[in-house]
Order: sequence, then C-alpha cells, then structure tokens
Amino acid sequence: MFDILVYLYETYYRPDACPEPAALARKLSAVGFDEVEISEALVWLTDLTEMAGAEHSAVQASTGTRFYVDREVDVLGTSAIGFIAFLESAGVISALQREIVIERALAVGESPVSLGKLKIIVLMLLWSQGKEPDALMFDDLFGDDEQAPRLLH
Repeated sequence: MFDILVYLYETYYRPDACPEPAALARKLSAVGFDEVEISEALVWLTDLTEMAGAEHSAVQASTGTRFYVDREVDVLGTSAIGFIAFLESAGVISALQREIVIERALAVGESPVSLGKLKIIVLMLLWSQGKEPDALMFDDLFGDDEQAPRLLH
C-alpha cells in the first residue's frame, strides 16, 4: 500500500490532479500494482481525505499535552511518537493533523508502524491538504531512517 501512496505523491502534484477512483485503480493496475493493494490504498486515502477535510475546532485550538493510550504506544512506538512531537513543535503539523496522523497509522493494521511508513503518512496528509513541507522538513520526511541520530546540541 505504501508503494502506491508514494507513487501517487510522486506522480500527481496535487490530489485533485488524480483521476477518479475507478480510473486511478485502472492506471495503478496498468503500472503493475496488485489489485488488493490498490483497493487498500484507495480506501485508506479516501478515509484520509474525509478526515483531513472535516472541521474539528476543539482539536484545532488545542494547546494541551497529548497522552497516548497503550494501544497507540504499541502501534506507533516511541520513535514515531517522538517524531510526531517534533513535527508538531516545529509547526509542521497542527494538533488536528497530529490526530489524523495517529488515526491513519492505527488504520494501517501493523504493529509497530515503522518510522518510514509514519513519514509517508505525514507526507500524504500534507499532500491531501495541498500543503508541501519546506526543503528541510522534506529531507526529514524522506531521509534515511538508518542514519545516525541527530544530536540535540
């Protein structure tokens, strides 16, 4: 599924440039993607688009601390939670976007979701909202997960 999401991001500059779901499924199939993965990706992307377009004024105005329940910690892991906190503190994502990222990560059905896949989720959220991360954030989102960790000083 994530290969399809990356393909869509790289192929279509904006989400509204994508063809309708049936035509998109045919194009993805013609490129060589598996029918099951295409279906999963389109459902996942449709749900993301619906969530990203919804208004949640209570979450948008949130300035509180986010506590993660056990299931979220199990699925996300500490690296992903730390990365989400970093993105939010850097102003790349809002509190509402953070909640969408968490929900979409939980919807993947993997435990734990790798940091690389979480980065794709964040990138797809921003893409679905017509936002593009700046160059440094783009490097963080598509950077090598195996590189040495950054020092805070």
